[in-house]
Amino acid sequence: MTRPAARGGRASADRLARLLNLVPYLLARPGIEIAEAAGDLGVTERQLREDLELLWVCGLPGYGPGDLIDMAFDGDRVTITYDAGIDRPLRLTPDEALALVVALRMLAETPGVANREAVERALVKIENAAGDLVAAPVEVRLPGETRRVRELRAAVERRRALRITYYTAARDESTERIIDPLRMLMVEGRAYVEAWCRRAEAVRLFRADRIDAVTELDEPAVVPPQARPHDLSDGVFRPSPDLPLITLRIGRGERWITEYYPCERVAADGEQWLVSLRVTDLGWARRFVLGLGPDVTVVAPAELAEQVRAQAVAALDAYATPACPADPAGAAVTQ
Repeated sequence: MTRPAARGGRASADRLARLLNLVPYLLARPGIEIAEAAGDLGVTERQLREDLELLWVCGLPGYGPGDLIDMAFDGDRVTITYDAGIDRPLRLTPDEALALVVALRMLAETPGVANREAVERALVKIENAAGDLVAAPVEVRLPGETRRVRELRAAVERRRALRITYYTAARDESTERIIDPLRMLMVEGRAYVEAWCRRAEAVRLFRADRIDAVTELDEPAVVPPQARPHDLSDGVFRPSPDLPLITLRIGRGERWITEYYPCERVAADGEQWLVSLRVTDLGWARRFVLGLGPDVTVVAPAELAEQVRAQAVAALDAYATPACPADPAGAAVTQ
């Protein structure tokens, strides 16, 4: 069993958009060949078949045989036989309208959202259509919204340089830096400030909850022309061939690793899995493995296995039973 690296949230969003378009597309083309449909939709035949299998378990609440989308196959041709009402105009209940307004308000306040004007236009249309249903005041708080995040956002909007004390988890150290902010971002529920770091002389991402101290300087942020924002479509961490590759043997209880981290290879080894993934450095990998527990074994590299063994032995030594104290004459004292 081999899996590609995780593609992050964008892949899920792309698939959702494709599925929403797929039913009306097929309704307008009964009996279309799967190969032709795949070409029109810009996906492989295998991906389209996987999408069709997913549609089979989608439908209306109740999710019984008469509630789910249904299809008929004739060789390599497919026809939608029941669309679960997806062709009818959407009518929102008061609770659904309120939930949608809250979600759009939260999206409009999220740092780094592209095309904010489109979000605000959609919000105005829904609020106007819903009328009194959403007239009550609603307080929206973003995940990770803290005083530090608000402070950073204000500095970014004022375009001021910042002096920060930042904790780097990969090296387990805190450093002081002067940064010139570019923008605030919300990625996977965490707030980041993207900035030109004068110490690194490069664009860096700083997690807001790892900034221990921040001081707004009495000077404008000066971002060099060569500074370019990161492409975060696949998440913050982007594995590359120059990063260390580690291989772990994991038990059933640790298989969540393959869903949470981008893995280069996942292979079955009896009841266990062999998992290979890139890491920022072996120091981070050592702390990561030690935190996983006894169902994980380091296969490679040998350097990481030795580091984990040495630190585990040191920890056990710290909890060892102390030797019996001795009296002044040198004889052991028996308790």
